[in-house]
Amino acid sequence: MKNSTKKITIAIDGPAASGKSTTARRVAQKLGYLYIDSGAMYRAVTLLALRKGIDVHDAAAVARIAREADIRFRSDGAPGQTVIYLNGEEVSREIRTPDIDRNISPVAANPQVREILVRKQQELGRHGGVVMDGRDIGTVVFPQAELKVFMQASAEERARRRQKELAQKGIEVPLEQILQEIRRRDWEDMNRTHGPLKKAPDALELDTTHLTIEEQVEQIVKWARERIDP
Repeated sequence: MKNSTKKITIAIDGPAASGKSTTARRVAQKLGYLYIDSGAMYRAVTLLALRKGIDVHDAAAVARIAREADIRFRSDGAPGQTVIYLNGEEVSREIRTPDIDRNISPVAANPQVREILVRKQQELGRHGGVVMDGRDIGTVVFPQAELKVFMQASAEERARRRQKELAQKGIEVPLEQILQEIRRRDWEDMNRTHGPLKKAPDALELDTTHLTIEEQVEQIVKWARERIDP
């Protein structure tokens, strides 16, 4: 890549367990950009609701705690390496459990919560130099992003990836249970009224079913550099 001061915004969308977070993080590392996991913000609100005993389907109550929650991303000093804090507590591990997976959809579909968190996300990325992943980044959060990528993979492959990820954290879950959860999440994400999961018209699609993480990162970095130094 040529020496350039231009910094673009990269929006990466896709269904659950499609590899967005890992790939987006490594793309950010390659480019020296800030990585923001938008889904982690919804997970943090879900965690807070469960801790407070609030029904995740109680839209007004969940919106209230989302508005009051202090959600921050902090870097350990290396590009792409960020952890999430909820009201001053580091919760990167706590938001990645099956319990959060089972309860996040109504929180993510809550229009009041989405409005609150989208504003926070837009503020984080308004100067460029950001790689953000989620389900509506290219369609709602950053519709003018210079690079939009829609990542996809078969449900079976995504279930295997999620099972491996959980196992590495010491959490054992049957593959069939994870597969059922992913299919349910897909349906809910695609059919929700506000910010549904869908590919932006100008997004580049990347099927990762048979790609390694390195191959995914290489392709997205290539697309990014073509936009940074056309």
